[in-house]
Amino acid sequence: MDRKINVTIYNENFHESTIPQLKTVYPESIHGALRSFLEKDSDIGTLRIATLEDHEEIMTQEVMDDTDVLIWWGHAKHPDVSDEVVDRCAKRVLEGMGLIALHSAHASKLFQKLLGTETYWVRWREAGEKVRLWNLAPNHPITQGIGETFVVPHDETYGEPFGIPNPDELIFLSWYQGGEVFRSGCTWHRGEGKIFYLQDGHETFPIYYQPEIQKIITNAVKWACPIKRACKIDRGGPNTPALETYELEDHDFLLLDAKDHPAFQK
Repeated sequence: MDRKINVTIYNENFHESTIPQLKTVYPESIHGALRSFLEKDSDIGTLRIATLEDHEEIMTQEVMDDTDVLIWWGHAKHPDVSDEVVDRCAKRVLEGMGLIALHSAHASKLFQKLLGTETYWVRWREAGEKVRLWNLAPNHPITQGIGETFVVPHDETYGEPFGIPNPDELIFLSWYQGGEVFRSGCTWHRGEGKIFYLQDGHETFPIYYQPEIQKIITNAVKWACPIKRACKIDRGGPNTPALETYELEDHDFLLLDAKDHPAFQK
């Protein structure tokens, strides 16, 4: 690719701002942890950060038009996200912008709008259980550098049934110590855009510092990046002119009631 990949990270930043203990897990908040490894990659260009507090000012139409891939992390404050921003981002995905939805972003307004189902529906508990992820797509761009399986030492437990539409690709399947399994890495295409969901990343565990998780997210950003920053397709409109010149056999058929048309006469 000739250009750098421009990335915008939205992180709710509510827990890190209100629970002092989380500063020991993410001293620079979750968005800081994501930025810390992405900015080291030579393919990454402009990196922007938006939080719930400033997302309406940061995630303008101009900024989103300049964004190749949007990373979204949210949890407790999904309803407080601006509907205007959600609509803007959804439209950009349809035009080609990639979306990486992390952890509880499955319940975000943006994810639900794009996938069209009750994506917030999962079994869950906060128990700090070990998670084993199985790589089901070893030849996929997102899984390059990832082995057959790896372990996240502690995470929030998610379990099926998960209210997503059937994925275009199932990339990772997770098993938890309590016995649950979960479709933890999935892709979809919406319009011209690519979407990847990764379950791992509860705010109380340093999961975004784990090398395998960093590699997956970096790979996903490159996979989701569109060839062109925006692909705005002309889909025509009412009474779109014909592309070919032709003659109708019956020029009056539009003026007839269906019951009177010769095709319906016995």
